[in-house]
Amino acid sequence: MSSIVSLLPSGTEWVYALGLEGSLAGVTFECDYPRSTRERHPVVVSGLSTEGLAPGEIDAAVRARIAAGEPVYTLDSAALARIAPDVVVTQDLCRVCALPAGEVASAMERVGHPSRLVTLDPRRLDDVLDGAVAVAVAAGAEDAGRRLRGELGARLDRLARRLDGRPRPRVLVLEWTDPPFLAGHWVPDMVAAAGGRALRADPGGRSVTTTWPALDAVEPDVVIVAPCGFGLDAAMEHGRAVLDRLPATTVWAVDAGAYVTRPGPRTVEGVEALAHILHPETVEPPPPGRIARLRP
Repeated sequence: MSSIVSLLPSGTEWVYALGLEGSLAGVTFECDYPRSTRERHPVVVSGLSTEGLAPGEIDAAVRARIAAGEPVYTLDSAALARIAPDVVVTQDLCRVCALPAGEVASAMERVGHPSRLVTLDPRRLDDVLDGAVAVAVAAGAEDAGRRLRGELGARLDRLARRLDGRPRPRVLVLEWTDPPFLAGHWVPDMVAAAGGRALRADPGGRSVTTTWPALDAVEPDVVIVAPCGFGLDAAMEHGRAVLDRLPATTVWAVDAGAYVTRPGPRTVEGVEALAHILHPETVEPPPPGRIARLRP
């Protein structure tokens, strides 16, 4: 069986969802699901600590690192060499979110071990689900990947049938609050799958900064505060700090780090949670700890 190193949390979640955790030989400091992940597997990637920092301070710290040409993430090449994995799961979508694939490839060349590099760069919701197959094929478990991909797709299909013909609320998704970031990549597709219409969003495109004055003209039915990489408690804190700057409408906070901005198997659970926010009369509430109403 192939040995696997996952250099991003969503990759680690795919490995577990596929039942391949016995082959997992290395993870990152951010791999927090399942809970025991970092205790069970060696950590081969460290990164910038943001504990205790406000959203604006985190943004400034990351921008300063990038401007200075300093890494946001650091790969332990010596640990990688000791593991000598058959498969390495990485990404090239965002240098702020995880170690870029180019750095990983260079490190593997220095290590001198012919690992297979799996680069997960989803732009749309379908691309996210395709990650199941990409990881499974690389690990020699294609059937498991296609089965999981089918199961996740079927859940979205069932949800679509339940929402068919329902009105589609206008939704503003904020992936950050200082400065405000508008959602891109697969998040607008998540809103659409949840029975809504994402405003000021670019499906498949990058998340982009905006300004609070620019949002004054936006008239959403619902605002979703989903800070990239953060859980529900932080989302609630970030959202409450800017409530007076948000359009006067219903505002919800979401555990984005688990269910929205991490493109893994739990993204479908994120769609289902958003569907409850937008259509509570049709879709049952998710388990506690995933969403919270901030206003009214």
